[in-house]
Amino acid sequence: MPETHVVDQAQRNTGIVLTAMRELFAEKDLTALDRYWAEPYVQHSPRMSGGLDTLRAAVPELAGFRWEPQRTAAQGDLVFTHSVVHGWAPGPAVIVDIFRLENGRIVEHWDVVQDLVAPEATVSGTPMI
Repeated sequence: MPETHVVDQAQRNTGIVLTAMRELFAEKDLTALDRYWAEPYVQHSPRMSGGLDTLRAAVPELAGFRWEPQRTAAQGDLVFTHSVVHGWAPGPAVIVDIFRLENGRIVEHWDVVQDLVAPEATVSGTPMI
């Protein structure tokens, strides 16, 4: 596979993920699920079950939810986001999300969630994000 095709796929997939997450979570547009996700949707998060019906039910209940991506990376069919998230945990959280896309649609998701800690409270004194 030519390198430019791989770069194009990574850029395209990153754009899909950023648009999908903005439309679904910031704009609360549940029709985004029909445009950017596909079944079977495999969810690896320990806080959610798989399938798009879980997202359809959860999104309207997320009061004050904000997803603030700080950096992204992509490789092949995977997109990684490193974000500050409000409204998912009791306080702000730092979340690394990993999305797998197939035919331009999100079909699988993993996440790693940590409470956001101020730089002065970390052992190294450096910010988490």
